[in-house]
Amino acid sequence: MNKVVLIGRLTKDPELKFTPGSGTAVAQFNIAVDRRFKKEGKPEADFIPIVVWGKQAESVSNYMSKGRLIGISGRIQTRSYDSKDGTRRYVTEIIAEETQFLDYGSNVNTSSSGNQSGSMDISHNNDITPIDDGDIPF
Repeated sequence: MNKVVLIGRLTKDPELKFTPGSGTAVAQFNIAVDRRFKKEGKPEADFIPIVVWGKQAESVSNYMSKGRLIGISGRIQTRSYDSKDGTRRYVTEIIAEETQFLDYGSNVNTSSSGNQSGSMDISHNNDITPIDDGDIPF
């Protein structure tokens, strides 16, 4: 089983590219994921590379930016390649299968999974009436 679930903040804006030929969208970015325990009282984070494909890549690129909180569900993938200087490079990254936007701006895309994406604008929530749930027995 190869399943990863992460919540973290983008360290920079996503980089959107399109594959030659098919034109499939691919977005790459890193997220900073806080570690549970602190070293000498100072918080620590891991910086994890994320790759998102297709419509999700376009949504992430359009609605997420540096510092925004995002949830990622996917799988770990390793690969290697020969760099221009002739050395062998190894890469470990997360291939996102599902993204959840946890931090919102003025235009909001709440989540994206597969080829589906939903959006909502939360800037006009002044007309929401709070509900008193004191009578609910659970």
